Amino acid sequence: MMTDERARRQALGEDVRARARTLAFRAYRRARRIGERVLGPDPRRTPSGPDVDKPPWLPLSEGTGVLCNVCRWQGPAFDNGAHVELALCPRCGSNGRDRFMHRCLAERVELHTALRVIECSPRMGEGYRAAMGTWFFYRTSDYDLRAHAGNLRLDLQDIELPDDSVDVMLCSHVLEHVHDTDRALGELRRVIAPGGHLLLQVPVLQPRTAPPTEPEYHDNDTRVFWRFGFDLTARLREAGFDTALLCTEEMADAVDSGGNPWTEWSEEFDVPGLLAGARADGVADDLVVVVDRRTSARIGTEPGYQYLTWDCHVPD
Repeated sequence: MMTDERARRQALGEDVRARARTLAFRAYRRARRIGERVLGPDPRRTPSGPDVDKPPWLPLSEGTGVLCNVCRWQGPAFDNGAHVELALCPRCGSNGRDRFMHRCLAERVELHTALRVIECSPRMGEGYRAAMGTWFFYRTSDYDLRAHAGNLRLDLQDIELPDDSVDVMLCSHVLEHVHDTDRALGELRRVIAPGGHLLLQVPVLQPRTAPPTEPEYHDNDTRVFWRFGFDLTARLREAGFDTALLCTEEMADAVDSGGNPWTEWSEEFDVPGLLAGARADGVADDLVVVVDRRTSARIGTEPGYQYLTWDCHVPD
């Protein structure tokens, strides 16, 4: 039986590790912002949009090196190494989560030009938005039009749109900034039409949902209310979505293996906790692989523990 002193030390150690992950998460975002302010934009690179003649429903081309599945640029490597936020395409500026979202869209949605698509607070620029507007009936939204200018000003807790008015909602790293999660999920379910999809990304740094241990803010001083975990799946189902958790083959294999294939990992992620939580909570049954190992390496969606997206489907 664990003694009181041992329990106290364990709790203290877990608190220290959680604080270290919080500080690491802030550090890589802060480093990027400081670099841009001090050095200015990279003079070698002017981000441009995707080739409008290569929509996401076309298969990826063969070749060597890496390939951006958003703009179809090919080259020797993405900038800045393997990280969900930092691995940038030199042509369009997509990072890993942009490319994984694009992959999920292509793999899980029956794409056509009449789709009504809204993207919440997209981080990519005008070239990307123009291409998306060519491929779909596409609009962008933001809560206050401050951090990410959009066509629409939408509060996810009170969406001023008619019922069943959206076919696809792309929502990446937004929900953690919304105070009332269940109200937002109910509103998203209301506006998405039967047969439609919410593709939802949040930073999954830990296995269970909890508020930050201390005040936390992301870019443009946007407050973080929640750090989500795998239990978000149950809440999405309670809101009325048929839900799958999309991942890479590398991540699915890691969960199945019973071990940890990563000898090193980015400190903001509790990788041992994520793997243990996935096995203990039956998350493996919810996982759906959308990208194999070879393609993950090619489109820059490694390491696998950093890439998770919920596909929330509204039944017909």
